[in-house]
Amino acid sequence: MTGLAVEPGLDTSVWRVTGSPLVAATAPGPLSGATVAVKDLYAVAGFPVGAGVPAYRREQAAAPRHADAVARLLAAGAQVRGIAQTDEFAYSLTGGNGGFGMPVNPAAPDRIPGGSTSGPAVAVARGEADIGLGTDTAGSIRVPAVYQGLWGIRTTHGRADTTGLLPLAQSFDTVGWVTRDGATLASVADCILDTDTSAAAGFVVDPGLCAYADPAIAAAVGTAAESLGAGPIEIPVGDSWVAAFRTVQAFEAWANHGEWVGEHPGVLEAEVAQRFAFAATVTAAEASVAREVLHVAARTLRSTLGDRVLLLPAAATRPPRRAGGQAVWEQARARTLRLTCLASIAGLPALTVPLRSGTGASFGLCLLGAPGTDRSLIHLALSSVAVPAGGSTHSEDRP
Repeated sequence: MTGLAVEPGLDTSVWRVTGSPLVAATAPGPLSGATVAVKDLYAVAGFPVGAGVPAYRREQAAAPRHADAVARLLAAGAQVRGIAQTDEFAYSLTGGNGGFGMPVNPAAPDRIPGGSTSGPAVAVARGEADIGLGTDTAGSIRVPAVYQGLWGIRTTHGRADTTGLLPLAQSFDTVGWVTRDGATLASVADCILDTDTSAAAGFVVDPGLCAYADPAIAAAVGTAAESLGAGPIEIPVGDSWVAAFRTVQAFEAWANHGEWVGEHPGVLEAEVAQRFAFAATVTAAEASVAREVLHVAARTLRSTLGDRVLLLPAAATRPPRRAGGQAVWEQARARTLRLTCLASIAGLPALTVPLRSGTGASFGLCLLGAPGTDRSLIHLALSSVAVPAGGSTHSEDRP
């Protein structure tokens, strides 16, 4: 099985290996007929996990069994179309990969697709799969979803079983997926997640948090919040929260992959290599202090929100241009991280919904809910948030 390749006509910057199907459903169910692009972090029986790094994949044994999330989808009637590419070790939000290149964003070909669930998201946006099974640590579901006009959800931390998932930073890693429509997103949630422990209730918005985004995006979120009757709220986010998040993420990333990275100098592309170089410098004492900051931040976020739903920009900027280069991409990533890290810090479910503003420009609305309200959050969005037919694109929104 490991000798299989990508079918003719499919893009190797999107897919690592495909089949018709690659893995058949194990039973009929509510997802019968649906196809899945599996991010190259999940175990698929008979294939090694590659983490987007060819040299790493060559050293791994074939997985003896499916990851739990993959097995649940197969048992619900879905079939695996293929294993899709990811940013190297999932330690990026751009969608680039040193070994396979950056896939083209179908919604905006001149702009980056977003990562690290880049391959599954592009496969879904192109119509080559119905479901993109991915992960979200710092926004790796939410960013490609908003950049490509897709629905996407980062689940409550620890709610979906991560057995068979290669970690980046376990304190924040979650199972997630993208789809072209909300109904499919909800169907997947019904198959992967148990019944919600509570229900999402009422919308709130923090204009100060929205101001982290570009003015046009902040204004569009404000308009959406007004139409949904969102009440005002103030979340006391500080620079220390973001710094602490990056410190713990880096410490855990190095603990998981540092030995391999150190033994393979020059293998990773510059962006990811630089992150691992920083990760190598983080001490256990620094990580311990950062964890205390995050503990207080998580408690503050959860108590402030209660069972309400916080409306946020799904990303701080439009997807940067492919020609912009690393400095431009990193600037956008850093700004977006101030928004996406909130769900990661508090372990909250975060839903990305593609919307179109009154001017015709597209953007993504993030719904941040209470722990365990994942399925309720999706159904709340389906019943109350107006989504343009046919999804959302960026091509009409210039420059």
